[in-house]
Amino acid sequence: MIYCISDIHGEYDKFIEMLNLIGLRDEDTLYILGDVLDRGPHPIQTLLKIMEMPNTQFIIGNHEVMALEIMKHGFSKIVNADLDDLDDITFHKLLSWYHNGCSTTVNELLMLSEEQQNAITEYLKESLVYELLELNGQKFLLVHAGIMNFDPETNINEYALYEFVWARPDFDQPYFNDAITVIGHTPTPLIDDCDTPGSIFKKNNFIDIDCGASIGGRLGCLRLDDMMEFYVW
Repeated sequence: MIYCISDIHGEYDKFIEMLNLIGLRDEDTLYILGDVLDRGPHPIQTLLKIMEMPNTQFIIGNHEVMALEIMKHGFSKIVNADLDDLDDITFHKLLSWYHNGCSTTVNELLMLSEEQQNAITEYLKESLVYELLELNGQKFLLVHAGIMNFDPETNINEYALYEFVWARPDFDQPYFNDAITVIGHTPTPLIDDCDTPGSIFKKNNFIDIDCGASIGGRLGCLRLDDMMEFYVW
């Protein structure tokens, strides 16, 4: 079986409850569609759990991209530095990350050794940007946010990373007629025409599985084999 979860945002307890709910087996595959980090209480604990699970595939989200922008230059050195000593680019990247709720991520990272921090950096650097797969004759694109500046004439490998992690799709304009795009990033409680806010949203070959776990909503999970939905409050 193939399962998809997105935007856990440090909600470790909800994640563990979800794993128990779906009864994930060794032969199953769990795709994490990004944004494990930031906002919630235990983002690094959640990520470390995912890293030790051999049947997970991690697709990077915008919050991991923001973290990497800092971590790849020496995490502890930058977050402990005097802000006046940072160059303008690094300063604004750090400011943007804090603005997007990185405090819990930073606090947990500071409790780790440099070796553990480096292991996380390498894991995130090696994560997927998107995944194309076919299951029971149905094609799927799994990606964190969508495809910014989508053009049907553009090959998918020609888009830049930021276009996959910061997109906000127009759900009235599907990307593909023959493939379903599964995304997170946009919480379904914030979608105007979502009839069931806080549930998985399906429209025009889009499936949005970010049910707002970090903003008082539920953690959602979709099993692609039969479109079964699972939820944890």
